[in-house]
Amino acid sequence: NFIMIGRDQSRTCWKVLKINKLELSELSLTEDSTTYSETECYDLLRRIHIGNRSTGGLKFLTTCYGIIGFIKFLGPYYMLMITKRRKIGMICGHAVYSIAKCEMVPINKSNLQPNTAYAKNENRYKKLLRSVDFTKNFFFSYSYHVMRTLQKNLSYEESRLFLYETLFVWNEFLTRGIRAQLKSSTWTVALVYGFFKQVRLSVLGRDFTLILVARRSRHYAGTRYLKRGVNDKGRVANDVETEQIVIEDLQKRSPVQISSIVQNRGSIPLFWSQDISRLNMKPDIILSKKDIKYEATKLHFENLVKRYGNPIIILNLIKTREKKPRESILGAEFANAIDVINKDLPHDNHLKFLHWDFSKYSRNKSVCVLSYLAKVAKNALDLTGFFYCQVPSSSCPFFCHFSW
Repeated sequence: NFIMIGRDQSRTCWKVLKINKLELSELSLTEDSTTYSETECYDLLRRIHIGNRSTGGLKFLTTCYGIIGFIKFLGPYYMLMITKRRKIGMICGHAVYSIAKCEMVPINKSNLQPNTAYAKNENRYKKLLRSVDFTKNFFFSYSYHVMRTLQKNLSYEESRLFLYETLFVWNEFLTRGIRAQLKSSTWTVALVYGFFKQVRLSVLGRDFTLILVARRSRHYAGTRYLKRGVNDKGRVANDVETEQIVIEDLQKRSPVQISSIVQNRGSIPLFWSQDISRLNMKPDIILSKKDIKYEATKLHFENLVKRYGNPIIILNLIKTREKKPRESILGAEFANAIDVINKDLPHDNHLKFLHWDFSKYSRNKSVCVLSYLAKVAKNALDLTGFFYCQVPSSSCPFFCHFSW
């Protein structure tokens, strides 16, 4: 067996996870139901080592800061582990980390014969997985749900198992096996892909922390030009949720004031693509007519309402006039889609559509683009409001979970 030892931050609770190395076809995991003290845990390891001395006993492999997940190609299962981490910020006393180093460890010996097609394909798949750089743009927390907005985290609690099913947990598939077997996500970390930055600022003698979090959806993601528009489920290409959190910095006074604003960006929710077969700096936009009733577009906005509530305010920045129509064709179709969808909605829930040619006005030196966009942002906030609350200054007591 592989034996993994996990402990909480205070080193008072120790748990044991066993991974069966002899099972080749299925992932086999067992968590010891006992919670040990540090002394009891080391005594257990000593006894296991003595009992297996004839086969070499226990051998230390690595220090691990969380399991990213398990994967199987054609041969054995592999475990992906975080072996080095980097602290990048704090939210209400909860640390947020990025990955500094990770390792992929085979659970059992491969039964594939070397130099066969299967073995070559196995190596190719491993190489593809290793090309994913987990040290860039992934972040996680043991005690704060970074895949959710501050408002959701402070408003109500969710099962940690359910949280892995959300849009923004990129290792959902990799952790599916261990979560299903253990009925727990204690040993795994939920990886969010995007951006996290935290700075401390001072305005008029008042100190505060500014946090910017961008969460990219794992659904219908891809590179520019290759992923465009919407799919049949209403998911748009490269859906990114951006949250700005402001936390008042107080040493002794309580409570602390916290606010949060959330925006969302995504590809225009129509069936469209771009022709990249030719060497063209501006590939032609190909607009499909397969969804004449805009059902996928409607699904997309219904999804946004479920996530954020009404009203939905749409800011479209693409060009309105061009010598050769490209973006303008898309803009006109999008405006028509909004009109069609609004006909079936109550007046109070109408999608609010604003089209402003960013390219045109950014070329005009007499126009301050940021000033205009600031007015748009203010009007949007007047309609939607923003999240504000007060919490105890010591830290937010809304999570308490087993930590690595």
